[in-house]
Amino acid sequence: MNRASVFVIVPCYNEERTVGAVLESLLSFGYTVVAVDDGSTDNSWKVTCTLPVHALRHPINLGQGAALQTGMSYALREGAALVVHFDADGQHAAEQIGDLVAPILSGEADVVLGSRFLRKSDSELVPFVRALVLKAGIVINGLLTGMWLHDTHNGFRALSARAARAIRLRESGFAHATEILAELRGARLRVVECPVTVRYTEYALSKGQPMRNAVNIVVDLCLRKLFR
Repeated sequence: MNRASVFVIVPCYNEERTVGAVLESLLSFGYTVVAVDDGSTDNSWKVTCTLPVHALRHPINLGQGAALQTGMSYALREGAALVVHFDADGQHAAEQIGDLVAPILSGEADVVLGSRFLRKSDSELVPFVRALVLKAGIVINGLLTGMWLHDTHNGFRALSARAARAIRLRESGFAHATEILAELRGARLRVVECPVTVRYTEYALSKGQPMRNAVNIVVDLCLRKLFR
């Protein structure tokens, strides 16, 4: 694998405490890194600009879905062979990218979704309440998209260039995680899951979206599906 042809998209919003270390870890593996600052109001942008990454910036906060779409569009224009989505809060491990992209490189899949619930050792790391919410999300996403997976709101995923071109994220916020599944199914892309470890630090947990946001996402998606 030519690691430079793997473009890792890192959406960032007010992550000055972690974004530098996250970007440096990706660079140490030789990946091409596209950092998309989504209108941060802290020093995230300044930290990003000190590193040899492709630094893009939204002048205002548009949401994670919009940041990912900006990063993917840029990566495809730059000739990416593979695109990886990677969070800026330190939850994901750069050393696991090789396993994530392997099914695409072998021709087994077009898209690989990271899952916290394929290995007992990974699922045991998920806090109890969060695990309940994620399990409920599996059912809701299955009903809305027809795709029944083990983990539907994991931001660690890999796409071939063909797959990245076939989808278009229009949900700007966290609801993009459900939208992308519907897009993948609509494009009839081959999807597999891959076990990944998510590190739940105190900081990462404090940055997580409130429970009420999960309810808002479900309501929004249901209304869009009814009136589309």
